[in-house]
Amino acid sequence: MAAARFLVSGRVQGVFYRASTRGQARQLDLTGHVRNLPDGRVEVVAHGSAEALDALERWLWQGPPAAEVEGVERAQHDGEAPRSFTTG
Repeated sequence: MAAARFLVSGRVQGVFYRASTRGQARQLDLTGHVRNLPDGRVEVVAHGSAEALDALERWLWQGPPAAEVEGVERAQHDGEAPRSFTTG
């Protein structure tokens, strides 16, 4: 199982980005979490297949209709895989 941490910047808070990301991650059979950061970015930590993580990364660049994504940073994540995908 692979894992990644994504930091998404732009207009990504207050536009249903977290809820939409959770739905997309669940469709891709990923576990992890999504949460707003104090600096205005959104953090996504996801565990699953490499293909599913790549698909999630592509989706993060788009996000929900009201989002305006300016950047997506991806890094390897070393952590225990949770049982579900949650918002924080």
